[in-house]
Amino acid sequence: MKKPLLITIIILVLVLALPFINFLRWSFQEKMPIEIVILDKTVPTLERINHKSLIWVLNNGRFVKKEKKNSYSFRKDYYGFAPTRPLKDRGNTENEYHLSEMLDLPEKADAVYFADTYGVFFNDWYAGVNKSRRSRKIYGGLNNTDYLLVNEMKNRNKLIILEYNSFDYPTPAFESFRTQEKLGITFSGWSGKYFEKLDSTAKNFPVWMTAMYRKEYKKPWTFTKPGIVLLSEKSIIVMEEGTHLTNGLPFIITDEANCEKYGVPESVAFNKWFDIIDPLQSNVISRFHFETTAIGDTLLSGKMLMKDFPAVIQEPSSQRIYYFSGDFASNQVNFCASRIKGFDKLKGILYSDKPDDTRRFFWLYYKPLLNKILTDYYTSLNELK
Repeated sequence: MKKPLLITIIILVLVLALPFINFLRWSFQEKMPIEIVILDKTVPTLERINHKSLIWVLNNGRFVKKEKKNSYSFRKDYYGFAPTRPLKDRGNTENEYHLSEMLDLPEKADAVYFADTYGVFFNDWYAGVNKSRRSRKIYGGLNNTDYLLVNEMKNRNKLIILEYNSFDYPTPAFESFRTQEKLGITFSGWSGKYFEKLDSTAKNFPVWMTAMYRKEYKKPWTFTKPGIVLLSEKSIIVMEEGTHLTNGLPFIITDEANCEKYGVPESVAFNKWFDIIDPLQSNVISRFHFETTAIGDTLLSGKMLMKDFPAVIQEPSSQRIYYFSGDFASNQVNFCASRIKGFDKLKGILYSDKPDDTRRFFWLYYKPLLNKILTDYYTSLNELK
């Protein structure tokens, strides 16, 4: 056999063998049984993107269900809205916990994670409808039973994680208020998102924002560059790169102590929805940061806002309640790869060194953060036995 051909065969064997070897390493990794109630009401497609990466982290870290010690399924192991096949028929089920379960479920569960409570709306669910315009709700919003679950879990000193938009529309004001009170934080009423193009003609750009802007400022929407839009019930702020921002992307910043504790980098770019929270007396693990100009600072201060605000908040007493002030669990991931140990080390393929690479958020921030929170909690549960 010719030497070049032999070398090629050896390389191919190694390339094919490495995933299998790392699958075996993952298979023999110690399982950590933990019962997690996952809630996702925003599931307009079979992809289930708003909790899929959460389940990816659970499976990759070998967090398994208690009863049969098997892995979590992103298709089945959650409460909320569930589309059914074929999707073109627009069939769905609503897998919900009920008031009658509010003693047994919190007793059985070790943790609760509200991945997304926003819900499914008419223009998300039905094909051919203009997705850039607002529409009526089909299903969603944090409700009384959700609040009671949080309350009962807190009373039992169990792990609670909530994410962005647990407090804003379509959650009723009363449920929003008392859930904030239970978590020890306050929602400012403002939320926002980065847009790669603020051009209103861009595909799926939410054109209702332009109408809101014209109504408030009495002038046309002329923004086209990257930037951030901040929204409250009756007000809008548009911050464009070059005028209000030196960099259109928000960044999540973590101090040295928390970088070391959670294994996260000092800074990662973030391009999804977020809300602005007052942490009150809570611990702030990470914060959002806008790279503003003087004009941008003036624009924010005019609405009593700042360029830095909490991204991850921890209740200071039990340290078992967290609020993620962004759409953290919504990430595109290859689910099969969750069963390959060390898959996240494929730097250059999964993400780059570029500070503006938003793929870094999942691999370098969300995954290690969540893994550390769950591992520490699992360890503490076993220490009590």
